[in-house]
Amino acid sequence: MENNRPLRVMWLLNHTSARKFEIPMLKRMGVQEFFLPKSFPGDPSFRSASVDWSEDSHLSIPAEDLQVLNNTDWYAGATPDAWQIADRYFDIVFFILTDAALIENASRYFKGVLVWRVFGFIQAWTQYKFLRTLSPNGRARHAIEALSKRFFFGEAYSHLADKEPDFLQGRRIFLPLGLPDTTSAGGWEGKDARILFVCPDIALNPYYKKVYADFKRNFGDLPCLIGGAQPVAVDDPNVLGFVPREQHEHNMRQLRVMFYHSDEPCHLHYHPLEAVRSGMPLIFMGGGLLDRMGGLGLPGRCTSVREAKEKLRRLLAGDASLMAQVLNSQPVLLRNMSVEHCLAGWSLGFTLLKRAAIAAREATTARPLAAQRHKRVAVILPVAYRGGTLRAAKSLAQALVIGSAQQGEKADITLLHVDDSVTYSEEDFCDLDAAVHRRPFKWKELNASEARRAMRYAGYKDWEPTSNTYLVPDDGIQQLQDCDVWCLVSDRLQHPLLPIKPVVMVVYDYLQRYWVQLQPNADLSFIQAARAADRVLVTTDFTRQDAVQYAGLDPRKVRQVPMLASLFKRLDLAPRREGKPLYFVWSTNLGPHKNHGRAAQALKVYYEELGGTLNCVLTGVNVAEILNSTAPHLSDFSEILSQSKKTRRAVKIKGELPDRDYQRKLAHAQFLWHPTLLDNGTFSAVEAACLGTPTLSSDYPAMREMNQQFGLAMAWMDGTSARKMAEALKWMEMNAEARRQQLPSMDRLNEQSVDKLAGFYWREIQPCL
Repeated sequence: MENNRPLRVMWLLNHTSARKFEIPMLKRMGVQEFFLPKSFPGDPSFRSASVDWSEDSHLSIPAEDLQVLNNTDWYAGATPDAWQIADRYFDIVFFILTDAALIENASRYFKGVLVWRVFGFIQAWTQYKFLRTLSPNGRARHAIEALSKRFFFGEAYSHLADKEPDFLQGRRIFLPLGLPDTTSAGGWEGKDARILFVCPDIALNPYYKKVYADFKRNFGDLPCLIGGAQPVAVDDPNVLGFVPREQHEHNMRQLRVMFYHSDEPCHLHYHPLEAVRSGMPLIFMGGGLLDRMGGLGLPGRCTSVREAKEKLRRLLAGDASLMAQVLNSQPVLLRNMSVEHCLAGWSLGFTLLKRAAIAAREATTARPLAAQRHKRVAVILPVAYRGGTLRAAKSLAQALVIGSAQQGEKADITLLHVDDSVTYSEEDFCDLDAAVHRRPFKWKELNASEARRAMRYAGYKDWEPTSNTYLVPDDGIQQLQDCDVWCLVSDRLQHPLLPIKPVVMVVYDYLQRYWVQLQPNADLSFIQAARAADRVLVTTDFTRQDAVQYAGLDPRKVRQVPMLASLFKRLDLAPRREGKPLYFVWSTNLGPHKNHGRAAQALKVYYEELGGTLNCVLTGVNVAEILNSTAPHLSDFSEILSQSKKTRRAVKIKGELPDRDYQRKLAHAQFLWHPTLLDNGTFSAVEAACLGTPTLSSDYPAMREMNQQFGLAMAWMDGTSARKMAEALKWMEMNAEARRQQLPSMDRLNEQSVDKLAGFYWREIQPCL
């Protein structure tokens, strides 16, 4: 904390009543400037929330930085950029937890003091139990313990930490909750002989549903009105639902008595205090937090439903003696909520916060920059992929090298692939960016006991296994413990990944949603792997929707990034020799979604009925085995080629070509043919455009998105109809040169180069570091 700058606090709560008390109290403590959040979750539990812009005009920070803070969703965890701005200007942050990402991100990026503001829970919940539901992997606790003396458990009532574990109880600080004005507002008349009972969210919240049912069972024969917002209407004429403030105040003035049901020792609603301040008599159940506020022995206190019902009946009947006893005694409930009573607790507590903030800033200033090592990211191919997925992994690794450097955070990137000499050779990585390290690895399986022990050694004290088997990558060095984040290029994991490091997962498609490639539920482990990841990257909106709708991923952690493609340089090729057959290229693999059978039918129509003159050069991973395969989805292909001599002579099966040979073959082609029914798009179309070759593609969402991003000017066909595909082939044969003229320039393609798009990827990885 700089001596010459004002003391600033971020109060990241939106509770209207708490704000009216705590902001003035913090000003008494010497806080000069505040930031208040400008949005809150659209959740019924935030029924008492509101937004306040009044403190912005007092903030002496740049307007552009304030705009970033105002546009940030703090409850969802906020972005690294927002936290870095917060760290630059603010000393203390007060927050409540609705998402573990908030404390995890704050611990990474904010170097000041963090105060978890705690108002208590209903039923048998504790803050620790709640924390574990938000963060079953134990990372939130890990973050809190790592904060050490920069973290405080800011209890609003002095007993809230009593049942919490040591890591919370040892950081408790009492900052009493109060009311800005505890003087009697008066105005109560009580002419309406009915009970006011407040019970919101009856149809949505199980707790309040039970409270409502209990009230109706115990007091349903007494006249009443039931207040509280009801997002879903309740079929009960006595349930008011939301009413304007004026109507609520009218009800408080006119209704005879309020009944407060709660016997919760660690939670207190605002409305019974509001009733007392307005002069309305309050009948309440004993055993709850009101007892600590002075309620023991009050005439309005009840120890049983029978006693409560009897007192309510007497007040409804106009019992003046009981009415006077209740009204004269209940103001004591507001005494502990007064500013004067709370001032001592805040003075002591805030002194500790201020000292901790000064110490934190001094420690940050004294920390030598040279001691900070580069962040390390592991890009992992979990399966022995070749072809497009291998190229995608290499492009991703290159993007992270470039993107981190562009952001001034140069990171060390390692590409890991399965240790499989049959699948991979040194030549497969000759085009890997020189700055990317490479390691082969093997998957190591841990049983539940071994997994628990590994997580305990790593400091995750709350984590418990939910599977019998876990996977860790064994690179023969430190099982990747030297890397800060693991980025998996695919979700193909047979068992859960041990969550010892943050995980980013790149998922290109969910083809199993559209083709029965697996046994029922066989992809469950893949889906669970994606659900467990900290962040999931997709490259098309089509896959993003599948990730949310089919895989059930949290939309907040599914992030769409631009497609990365290897941009071939346009080759300086010798002119084609006269008389050499013209051809088009079909680049594929043996997956069932590649539409081989219908494509073969289209080729037969093209050659036998439409007089097609172009040969078809068939290339790709494992394509050399297509005629020998016993896979059912390839039988039509083999049968058609065996029956049609014209088709068989014209289709040249080349298999997987070396990159240089493939580029030359593609560059001399009339066009690229892509008859696939559905996938995440083929980068062969981008490669073809780089080499001056147009593409004829089946029309489906991912290819449309690719066409738009790269400006490929593709020609389209209906991949569900063999005849329409054949007609499109014939049309393309006649118009290939015209389509070539519509191809994007290399300057246009270079706008989508890895260099230009790298920042998008680094910005998604960086929050997980």
